[in-house]
Amino acid sequence: MRGHNPRRNCGFFFLAIILTCEVLFEMRSSSSRASRVDWWIIGLRWLLLISVIPVLIVSQPADTKPDNHWLQAALILVLVTGVFNLVAMVLLVFEVPARLLAPASLLVDTLVTIALLATTGSTSSPLLYYALFPILTAALRFNAIVDLITVTVIGIGYYGLGGKVPGLLILVCAALISGGLGTVIRRQTLERKQAEEEGELQRLRSTREQARAIFEMASTLSATLNYQRILDAVLDVSILGLKEMGPASTRIISMVLLLSADTLVVAASRHLTSHDEKLSLQLVNNGSVSRALARAEPVMCNDPEHDPELTTYSALHRCVSAVCVPLRAGFENYGVAVFASPDQDVFTVDNIDVLQAVCNQATIALQNAQLFESLQAEKARIVEIEEDARKKLARDLHDGPTQSVAAIAMRVNYARTLLQKSPARVPEELEKIENLARSTTKEIRQMLFTLRPLILETQGLRAALETLVQKLHDNAPDLNVHLELDENAERLDKDAQGMIFYVVEEAVGNARKHAQATDIWIRSTRDTSAYLIEVIDNGTGFDVGKVQSNYDKRGSLGMLNMSERAEVMKAKLSIASATGQGTRVTLRFPLERIQA
Repeated sequence: MRGHNPRRNCGFFFLAIILTCEVLFEMRSSSSRASRVDWWIIGLRWLLLISVIPVLIVSQPADTKPDNHWLQAALILVLVTGVFNLVAMVLLVFEVPARLLAPASLLVDTLVTIALLATTGSTSSPLLYYALFPILTAALRFNAIVDLITVTVIGIGYYGLGGKVPGLLILVCAALISGGLGTVIRRQTLERKQAEEEGELQRLRSTREQARAIFEMASTLSATLNYQRILDAVLDVSILGLKEMGPASTRIISMVLLLSADTLVVAASRHLTSHDEKLSLQLVNNGSVSRALARAEPVMCNDPEHDPELTTYSALHRCVSAVCVPLRAGFENYGVAVFASPDQDVFTVDNIDVLQAVCNQATIALQNAQLFESLQAEKARIVEIEEDARKKLARDLHDGPTQSVAAIAMRVNYARTLLQKSPARVPEELEKIENLARSTTKEIRQMLFTLRPLILETQGLRAALETLVQKLHDNAPDLNVHLELDENAERLDKDAQGMIFYVVEEAVGNARKHAQATDIWIRSTRDTSAYLIEVIDNGTGFDVGKVQSNYDKRGSLGMLNMSERAEVMKAKLSIASATGQGTRVTLRFPLERIQA
């Protein structure tokens, strides 16, 4: 294609565009992944291939005939390169590992450059600018040695095709410029990569410290069931989790407010004044603490001094921001943890998440501590009930069978004396001893029946109560016990029947021993909402309020035992009495206790 029109030099117009685009892209995406660089190179290759066609048309000599083959050969090279570029795109789209894609691209671009120069005329080719693409890519993607090899190969090909010294100088200058740019950009890329790696390492360290802090908190909280230790751990671990804020973290004022009736009291604090620690907080509708409790989520306050609730504490007046994190488990509120700082922008979204994670874990620990305390209280109550049962058994044995056995022993000794002095009176004395022994046997059997009524387990509630009434009549003939049960009594489940028996036995025993009752009625009825068991007596009665007010100082826990047994069965026990008017003990059961 020698002797063509001088318009062939228009191709060098693309030199500045290509160089500028390469440099800008490498500076913009120096920290991007290799796949993004590959995508950019593929796009730039499409741009260059598309630019070849108008350059060839504009640079075609006037005397060229339509059947010349140089244009067809150039278009074939463009087509082959386009196919290669398409394959590279497919590999990147499907994320197929292509470690040889970069060197293969450089090799193809170098060979295509030499072929285009050979096809369009090396010394006067309008596509000499295409040689800049592989030279710049080699400098930016690899290193100076690869760039030197690339420019040497292109230069040898260009010179072997008859290229002139000015063209070689252009290639050498391009290699020097691109090499220098490549070195600078690679250095900047390495520095940026190192900076990003250090930043990422710092973030990982910070995350690890937070995770370690939360793990230590979880370990601390799981190892203790003491309220105060849990609350102290909440504040200490929260500050530890926020230490990435630097010096500002040491200036944070924190406290835990626990609900007590309608107020909140300071249960633990850090950097709070002694005067503030003694103050209680009254809830206000639009206060930050109230909103945190109502929403069950952290609430930010950017002016603690003028907050209607936080202003209670003078230590918070110098703070510019605060966050209230609720201590809530399910639908139960324990209180609020408050963190305040005199510095701006301390409580970021990430930091609030850390505080919320700490408080959520602490709430679980508080719940466990509460359950443990309840368990301890229940254990103490069971021990107390057992102790009361032992005392009751000891009193009954002392007042009944023990006295009777002692009397039998005395009469036996008296009978021995009569046997020597007055033998005629011995049969009469032996009859008295026999009657006393029979009476003692009945009393012991009554006690055994009360302790474990086997008939209740085998024959049901009605038979057990009938036996109880019979035994009461045998022991106290003057006591009239009236049993009036409906058919639903036998349809109650076994647990409910057992509880009813013990409550009735306790109520009847109280009426017989303490109220001097002569008549006792045991009734069962059913209304629209509950099943009722009633024990009514005509005894002396008592002041219920007065007795219950000092019941913890009494030696017997009968009334308390009845209430607790009823509560276990989800029943409601009520006692109505007045001095001189008898007593009514009512036990209300939910209807679902009646089996179909």
